[in-house]
Amino acid sequence: MSFSKLTSSVGRAWLTLGVALAPAIAFAQEAAAPAAAEAAAPVVPDKGDTAFMFLCTILVLFMAVPGLGLFYGGLVRAKNMLSVLMQCTVVAAAIMIVWVLYGYSFAFGGGESAIWGGTAKMFLNTVDMTTVSATFSKAVIPEYIFMLFQMTFAAITPALILGAFAERIKFSAAVVFCLLWVTVVYFPIAHMVWDSKGYLFGLGALDFAGGTVVHINAGFAGLVGAIMVGKRTGFGKDMMAPHSMTLTYVGAAMLWVGWFGFNCGSNLEASGGAMLAAVNTFIATAAAILSWSAVEAVTRGKASMLGAASGMIAGLVAVTPAAGIVGPMGAIVLGILVSPLCYFFVSVVKNKFGYDDTADVFGVHGIGGLFGALATGILASSSLGGIGYVGEQTMGGQFMVQVQAVAITIAWTVVASAILYKLVDLIVGLRVTVESEREGLDLSAHGEAAYHG
Repeated sequence: MSFSKLTSSVGRAWLTLGVALAPAIAFAQEAAAPAAAEAAAPVVPDKGDTAFMFLCTILVLFMAVPGLGLFYGGLVRAKNMLSVLMQCTVVAAAIMIVWVLYGYSFAFGGGESAIWGGTAKMFLNTVDMTTVSATFSKAVIPEYIFMLFQMTFAAITPALILGAFAERIKFSAAVVFCLLWVTVVYFPIAHMVWDSKGYLFGLGALDFAGGTVVHINAGFAGLVGAIMVGKRTGFGKDMMAPHSMTLTYVGAAMLWVGWFGFNCGSNLEASGGAMLAAVNTFIATAAAILSWSAVEAVTRGKASMLGAASGMIAGLVAVTPAAGIVGPMGAIVLGILVSPLCYFFVSVVKNKFGYDDTADVFGVHGIGGLFGALATGILASSSLGGIGYVGEQTMGGQFMVQVQAVAITIAWTVVASAILYKLVDLIVGLRVTVESEREGLDLSAHGEAAYHG
């Protein structure tokens, strides 16, 4: 074969091969192009999820200011109304500042410790308009809004404790204690439960929106505080009925509305999970109101507005750890069962042991949170309408994990809170004088009165 014929044959062979491979090459290029574009494109937060989380954050703020203040304020005597509003407001504000200084880092700083998040994000270092936080799907939201959402949780949790020793604690003591408490108790527990590096997270503990982190934590700290601060002067002798059930109702209703931010926002995105949390927040609360009213009607002969408001909060507390995990029928069960349990602690156990928990923080938040956290491990089962367990986990196994999470939270907050109360007592003193208490904290501590005439 001549050289020209050889090259001609080779050329035709290459041409034939090229024609044959052309579709495959084109397909490969088309498949690779989106992947390359995706790799090159920056991660952009979902605008819908971002707007949703901003709304939820504002709703949680609404719970603390003014919701919780009005709820607690109505439960105390008129001469202490403003003191409760002031404590709730100033404590929340102080924790907001502490959160951006070091709290966010201690809870979600990205450290490898199973107990705290480290110092990498102190003073919001590395957090700016471009950084993002992952949701439970492939979406992301700005880290700023995740940080703010968690800030509102940190702000309201210590404020819950204030109701346990209202009407007799020094204003300075309340603020100093709460600052120390979030540092030593709240930030580590939040990290352990909600951060992927946390100890309880690693165990597989279920706490959708704060049964352990918020309610058990605050409820048991409140019990320790009620005991260590001591009873109100005249407790058991003087009339200490709530001065305004109207304001208590208004505050409770605000809490219910704000709680949708609390529970739905814990889904971190506007998806079906958030809507499940919304459904459960509606119906568990409704069931608890009816349940508490029914228990009162049977035991006292009359259903009270105070009872209905208490049932409202009990239902919200119980469904918090379960909101995006149990099914709607499970949420109704939670609401029905939590009210008799909390009612028993508020009306029987408190009287039996004689501690003065002014706003029943332990009886409602502590016990309701404990019940909700444990029940979540059972009602999460897909056979009971829940979303099911992770991996090979069983109902019994998950329940024992919940028991561990509850036990660790209680032990941590009780021991640390007792030490902190004692420390604060040594630094500034816990109680006002008897004279100041009889006059009322509004005038003696703040120089103003809630009502005139």
